[in-house]
Amino acid sequence: MKLSELLNKVNVIQVVGNAELKEIESITIDSQTAVKNSLFFAIEGFKKDGHNFIVNAINQGASAVVLQKADVVPDQVFSHSGCVKIVVEKSRKALAQFSDIFYGEPSKKLTLIGITGTKGKTTTAFYVKNIFQQAGYKTGLIGTIANYIGDKEVKTTLTTPQANEINALLARMIEEGCSHCVMEVSSIALDLYRVDRLNFDIGIFSNITSDHMDYHKIFEHYLQSKKMLFDMIAANGKIIYNADDPNSQTVIKDSTAQKFSFGTKKNSEFRIQNVEFTLDGTTFEISYHEKKYSFATNLVGHFNAFNAASAFASAVVSGVDPQVAAEGIKTTPQVPGRFEVISKKNKKVIVDYAHTSDSLKQALTAIHHIVKDERPIYTVFGCGGDRDRTKRPAMGEIATSMSDRVYITSDNPRTEDPFFIIDEILKGIKTNNYRVIENRDEAICAAILESEDDAVILIAGKGHENYQEINGVRKHFSDKEVAEKYLELWAK
Repeated sequence: MKLSELLNKVNVIQVVGNAELKEIESITIDSQTAVKNSLFFAIEGFKKDGHNFIVNAINQGASAVVLQKADVVPDQVFSHSGCVKIVVEKSRKALAQFSDIFYGEPSKKLTLIGITGTKGKTTTAFYVKNIFQQAGYKTGLIGTIANYIGDKEVKTTLTTPQANEINALLARMIEEGCSHCVMEVSSIALDLYRVDRLNFDIGIFSNITSDHMDYHKIFEHYLQSKKMLFDMIAANGKIIYNADDPNSQTVIKDSTAQKFSFGTKKNSEFRIQNVEFTLDGTTFEISYHEKKYSFATNLVGHFNAFNAASAFASAVVSGVDPQVAAEGIKTTPQVPGRFEVISKKNKKVIVDYAHTSDSLKQALTAIHHIVKDERPIYTVFGCGGDRDRTKRPAMGEIATSMSDRVYITSDNPRTEDPFFIIDEILKGIKTNNYRVIENRDEAICAAILESEDDAVILIAGKGHENYQEINGVRKHFSDKEVAEKYLELWAK
């Protein structure tokens, strides 16, 4: 695409250089990939400022640079290299606008379903994807665990990628025949303009409890960031919201889109009833338009009835036959690291992504419901470094008060001292039914080998993640793999 053609369709403050002569073939925020015919965006990050890498991008051959700090690099540097300088008000916001146009407004060419909330985004996305595929639509997914184009997996590192990556991925999905895409949309992505300009046809609100306070600082900012998704949806769009969550009305109040509720409340349009679950799966019913539908899913927990209900609602209001949608829920595979049960003889290990106080409480509540005080409950958990510190003592209190025995360990300490994180967890503990084993492998080993033969062991915090980050360095580590290793050893 000609740079001049692109500039005619976006908002900029100033252009220095001859845009008519420039051809743009790629968009990047990484100066190392800023090659000939690329458009480099200088993004002001939290650890690094892309404006400091503009000269590097120019030296790499970038055809043009988009920046918000107009005077950070002299105009002579641009003119000498022939690189076009484009000044905008906000680089992040401009990235979304430029990317949308560059990739041909891909979100308008398929049905885009966005899911936001504190818990349940990933599982709900898997349900939605499977339902629409069951209905005959090739469906893409953008989410925490991986991105998918149909059944083909594309690796990811962020819950919601950067705007250029999102639009590139949507364009690929269209090229490869996808008619639908379901996307997990994080509060941080919304606040940082990553999903600006996307044409969401359906928005799903799962729930909201305190999280990401290291970024948002106060709950109200977190809530308002979530709300942004629903403010984006046009009047001909649809919103699926959790009527049981007291914050739902705040989130949806300004939207002109059609609204459909799910939950256990009597006035819920998709009313959840008769939820039952064991370590083998969950059954429940949904009443909709005076008709009752029965559901079964291999995914365990009361919360999965809610996740499934929101997915069912999104499909039904889109015209999918309810029975087809119910079959899609039934055939949805286990979501990696989301209350994933591993068994050896009578001992059960549950690997779960629970990394907030509320999600840890929900996971342990589900286990208590299943075991009914007939089996001992062990918990292995830690808290991530460089993240919300307020949840650490709360998680310590919840784990020790709801478990027979707790092993406090490291999660992803990142750049923090692991023992400092553990000390903050200990501040919330009022009992002595815990043991500190900083090494996560050793903590999981101890929990499995030291627990009773019929114990249920929750390994919380990392879920699907296959790495542990210590001092900024990632090494391979999988809770599931480690649990399977020590269950085998225990069973011998």
